[in-house]
Amino acid sequence: MSVRVRYAPSPTGLQHIGGVRTALFNYFFARSQGGSFILRVEDTDRERSTEEALQDLFDTLEWLGIDYDEGPGRDGDCGPYVQSERAAIYREKAAELVDAGEAYPCFCSGERLDALRAEQQKNPKGHQGYDRHCRDLTPGEARRRIAGGESHVIRLKVPLEGKTSFDDVLLGRTGRKNSDINPDPVILKSDGFPTYHLANVIDDHMMGITHIMRAQEWIPSGPLHVLLYKAFGWEPPQYCHLPMVMGKDGQKLSKRHGATAVAEFRKAGYLPEALMNYVSLLGWSYDDSREFFSRDDLCRLFSLEKINKSPAVFDYRKLDWFNGQYIRMKDPEQLKAILLPILAADGITSDPPSDAERDIFDGAFPIIRERLKLLNDISPMLRFLFTDPGIGSLDDAIPKKMDASGASDVLARSRELLASAPAVPALDDEAASAAWDEEREAEFRSRAESDGLKIGALMQPLRLAVTASRVSPPLFPAIRLLGVEESLRRVDRLIQALKSAG
Repeated sequence: MSVRVRYAPSPTGLQHIGGVRTALFNYFFARSQGGSFILRVEDTDRERSTEEALQDLFDTLEWLGIDYDEGPGRDGDCGPYVQSERAAIYREKAAELVDAGEAYPCFCSGERLDALRAEQQKNPKGHQGYDRHCRDLTPGEARRRIAGGESHVIRLKVPLEGKTSFDDVLLGRTGRKNSDINPDPVILKSDGFPTYHLANVIDDHMMGITHIMRAQEWIPSGPLHVLLYKAFGWEPPQYCHLPMVMGKDGQKLSKRHGATAVAEFRKAGYLPEALMNYVSLLGWSYDDSREFFSRDDLCRLFSLEKINKSPAVFDYRKLDWFNGQYIRMKDPEQLKAILLPILAADGITSDPPSDAERDIFDGAFPIIRERLKLLNDISPMLRFLFTDPGIGSLDDAIPKKMDASGASDVLARSRELLASAPAVPALDDEAASAAWDEEREAEFRSRAESDGLKIGALMQPLRLAVTASRVSPPLFPAIRLLGVEESLRRVDRLIQALKSAG
């Protein structure tokens, strides 16, 4: 059997972590089995579907490198792959169910259903849901009313007794009593469009889907889908309901935990390979130790047997760590080509950078490369080298248990050391540059010890003077890159500001 799996999102919102995890699992399973990965757009919710969400879907898959074999723009033998273009198929199949006695037309008005719902709410322990009012209409009467132009929907006949079960790769045999399934749900709406359940089952069958991997929140829909397969006389595919993705508080991952849309992570400066690697480990593991997997690795190693049953916890700090590791693994020239446009977009350098700007960036690159967690950290980290950042917050310049006057005095001591420093070496002389940095740090540590200060208290005002920020490269490489003369000018400015404040 050739494996065929699908990712079938609704274009009603941006692609989020849970959905992308489903896409990745399906994609890697298909690739590991030499099968096909199909993209299907389930846009039957016409009111909520948007072009923005549809474009975000395509952009997200492209950014992550998920290439589908069949889908919109890549027609195979099972198209079209957009549900709104398959309405005629759903109407035809719904009619087949009616003819076979597995479904029936329902002519109940919205007013009647509202009144029924209001009455049922008075007795919560009684029967809830549709009361099957039209279930026993004769075919002749139904045809007569349809011919008369009476508005109607098509409902599935759910068996009144028994239980409907299905096998799941992770959960084993699971199911529900038929009496607990939504009584005779609508499968074709009065406008001729299908509900999710009908379209989903028809498409999965007609597209030859062999395995369905989806979130565990769809488990309650499983028995209804199996009933539809039985009504058509079709064999259901193999189900694998994936563990939920949770926040660290044990609740389903949502906006209250932080970013969840892939577009937000992309905008924040995450690399696609880092996000793909981390998300692939949410509910799947190859062994107890390995953490880093390329896309090719996952296409080769992924298997259903290694999916975990328990919920996966999305750890933002762990993702940041992954991203930092991938930044450092990236080819230096490739990374520079990613970072320079960010500086230009933030107005820090020209586009393209001038020779002088490029020299400064190249000098800073070996230092900041080791400290980046997100690509977008580059701008706040290097801004002080290209523009005058001003004084910044005086509070940040004052060490603990010290006032502005004390901070001014400490900064004056730093100025003495800095003013006596030898000339900085050329940017391209890495050995001399490293030695210059080490000598300055040794001098400052010695001075702090002799003056009875903690090294942090001595360097804190100096860092704020030079960078106007608590986010910067290591201090002495920063001073070397900026130049001693400009650094001293900024130090003098902060000393005056602290004296005025004191």
